[in-house]
Amino acid sequence: MCCSISCRARSPQFRAASVLFADVVDFTSRSERLAPAEVVGMLDLLFTHFDTLADRYGLEKIKTIGDCYMVAAGVPSPRRDHARVLARLALDMVAATRASEAVGDLGLELRIGINSGPVVAGVIGRKRFLYDLWGDAVNTASRMESQGTPGRIQITRETYELIKDEFMCESRGPVSVKGKGDMETWYLVGRRADPDELGSAVASDQSTPSTVRTVP
Repeated sequence: MCCSISCRARSPQFRAASVLFADVVDFTSRSERLAPAEVVGMLDLLFTHFDTLADRYGLEKIKTIGDCYMVAAGVPSPRRDHARVLARLALDMVAATRASEAVGDLGLELRIGINSGPVVAGVIGRKRFLYDLWGDAVNTASRMESQGTPGRIQITRETYELIKDEFMCESRGPVSVKGKGDMETWYLVGRRADPDELGSAVASDQSTPSTVRTVP
């Protein structure tokens, strides 16, 4: 009982965090022809890929609900690059989904939403403890996903301002968001070329004229 009370009492606020929601678009309808065990196996395979990526970046997976995956950066340990590292994860998640033969055969795509801002974290429940996040920043991240576009990563201005120097983003313009009104949002497109990597690639091209190299 003491452990339960102490766990439930811890609800720290994190002033700078980023939250990502990812949903497998039309998963339920497109997987109807599959046996239940196949559906579970497919989601397990995909989410295991996501877990591996999250661990690689040192990020906190919050929970999965059906075919929705939630992960955050900046909790439970604050980090200054919370938005940038979550953007890298989002791009890797899209790539992993498209590379998955099991998911690709169904033509499924991810719809991802990201927002940055203050959140409250805590452990809830008495028997099955659940670490979760709350706050307007969390709700807005969820809206970015649900009102996003299949195959794309939609981000808020708060996230855009934190990642624009490192990532390429495309303005979507004003979007009517439930409970928020009109919001200006962006699509995360990809990473900008690292100057050091670009310089190395150019030097290599000059030293080996016969080699054709594409610089991302």
